[in-house]
Amino acid sequence: MLESDPDDREAWGRFVALYAPLVYRFFRRRSLQDADAADLTQDVLQVVSQRAKSFSHQGGRGAFRAWLYTIARNRLRQFLTKSCRNDHGDGAMLDQTEAVPLPDEEARIWEQEHERRVFAWASEQVRVRVAPST
Repeated sequence: MLESDPDDREAWGRFVALYAPLVYRFFRRRSLQDADAADLTQDVLQVVSQRAKSFSHQGGRGAFRAWLYTIARNRLRQFLTKSCRNDHGDGAMLDQTEAVPLPDEEARIWEQEHERRVFAWASEQVRVRVAPST
């Protein structure tokens, strides 16, 4: 979607419409406040826009999703680590790090959310082109 022209605003708009809600929900499931989740989502999108040209798909199914998931997890880890350092002893952020699901469970949830998001996005694309009775 992004590989042909990084300045293609239409392609970027489709990308954001499809993936930003997925990334945002990933952060909200970790009990991050709305503003923090929104900021981290923007961070992830910025990383993707900067590194999209260097991403190598190599033909593996789900390679891009895995790459995006890794970026989101790394941003979450950085945020929680920084928050724990800034924490003044109440342990709230530390509790959030302990509540993060095990890696296999987290990856399974990410895949399920991705499938739901793609279906919702595709449904919306069809809805504007097809009569409601169809």
